[in-house]
Amino acid sequence: MTTTDLRIDPPGGTAVLAGRPVARIGFGAMQLPGPGVWGPPRDREMALAVLRRAVELGVNHIDTAQYYGPDVANELIHAALHPYPENLVLVSKVGAERDAQGGWIPAQRPGQLRAGVEANLRSLSVEQLDVVNLRLLDASESDELGEEEVDLDSQLDEMVALRDEGKIRGIGMSNVTLDQLRHALPAGIVCVQNPYSLLDRSNEPLLDLCRQHELAWVPFFPLGSAFPGIPKVTEHPAVVGAAIALGATPAQVGLAWLLAHDRQILVIPGTSSQEHLAENVATAQVRLDTKTMSLLDGLIAPPQ
Repeated sequence: MTTTDLRIDPPGGTAVLAGRPVARIGFGAMQLPGPGVWGPPRDREMALAVLRRAVELGVNHIDTAQYYGPDVANELIHAALHPYPENLVLVSKVGAERDAQGGWIPAQRPGQLRAGVEANLRSLSVEQLDVVNLRLLDASESDELGEEEVDLDSQLDEMVALRDEGKIRGIGMSNVTLDQLRHALPAGIVCVQNPYSLLDRSNEPLLDLCRQHELAWVPFFPLGSAFPGIPKVTEHPAVVGAAIALGATPAQVGLAWLLAHDRQILVIPGTSSQEHLAENVATAQVRLDTKTMSLLDGLIAPPQ
């Protein structure tokens, strides 16, 4: 089950995002640019092939951002898929920019949010983005970057104005706290992107709130990360053991657990490899039995 040419349409079943049906297994474009999400891909033709193959396999939810590259991920999506399939849902995010050295810098003011949306519209050559996530800074990022505080209401007002103008269809939130999400709900939020995985469930209360309000939960770091303090799901002995027993990969087990854990969850694993893409989509065929789910549900992250 590590690779398959079987088309699963839609992979992982169907959910609703901003009023549009999407496959629960989508694709994240962050890994398409060069190292550090900066500059062109190592192999442009392979990056284009990955995008085209994703759509062939039934993926119709692509997550991107203008500042991936910058411009690179969006340019690749446009080159590979434009004119876009009618059912393709394009999701982007605003709230950051890149400096000349490739560093990540905040762009949180209302005017910067609008400029970010306009940049995405231009680079993707669309009149409307299906969803734009407002990516908030946490306290450590704000202090480190010296960002002047921008009140959430001003940011939400700008996002609502962009939606009213037809430039975006739905407003999402990313890197948000429970209190911030509660505060933002009256603006009409459609999804939340926060870190969450089998081994990191610190955001479970946010998922509970999303379930109550029927918001899509789209976790980033769904398999962990190389960043310090973020456990790697694929290296946990119980996950490896379950993968061997099921004839799957550890990554498939981690993604399958997310899909089975809650119907609000959509996964957007990213890759620049057609083989890994096929593995990710084939997660739809992984069935976790009751015993395996119980074992995985009881896991805690290993000490760091």
